[in-house]
Amino acid sequence: MPRVYTSDLRAEQAARTRERVVRAAAEELAEHGYERTTLARVAERAGVSLETVKAHGPKRALLLAAFEVTFAGSEGKESLAARPDGQAVAEASDPEAFLDGLVALVAAANERVAGLWSAFTSAARSDEAVAAELDALLERRRADLRASVDVLAAHGFRPCSARDEAAEALSYLLAPEGWTHFVAGAGWSAERYRAWLRDAVVRLVAAPPTGGTDA
Repeated sequence: MPRVYTSDLRAEQAARTRERVVRAAAEELAEHGYERTTLARVAERAGVSLETVKAHGPKRALLLAAFEVTFAGSEGKESLAARPDGQAVAEASDPEAFLDGLVALVAAANERVAGLWSAFTSAARSDEAVAAELDALLERRRADLRASVDVLAAHGFRPCSARDEAAEALSYLLAPEGWTHFVAGAGWSAERYRAWLRDAVVRLVAAPPTGGTDA
């Protein structure tokens, strides 16, 4: 029993250290960008040694882990739709509640990840490994959004175009760049951004069910 307890304790401590390093990397990358972020600064921010950070690196690996944790809450390739919050939204029986939940879920994720998204796309321009990860992420997002169009239709919404075209329009509207443009750039409130996003979805992607509202 003592050996099992010690092993569990060490695993828990390692997981906490990993989380501190990844969240510190997320903050550094969001504030300073990929090129100016150093492992030494991540170590200082996390309150651990440089060697500890190196054990969780290299920097590209920290970028990818930081993006996953910040966007979806934990490391892994699962989409928002596959996680508990996303599943709860998809299970909403009322079409208007579903749309409100979808917009709120994406808007909150975009707010969390906006700075990191900029670091991610910047790193992809100079690092082939990061570029490959970005391409894979975008392909997964396309698949997720094609599924989202299907869920909209299942809730009674009427797609404004063919499935793939509607999914591409949804991908454009829900991208983190929208939050950066309107909230960080134009000074919109989070509420105004969500209202715009909701209106854009029903006007450009899928019209609400007959008798539903479009605002």
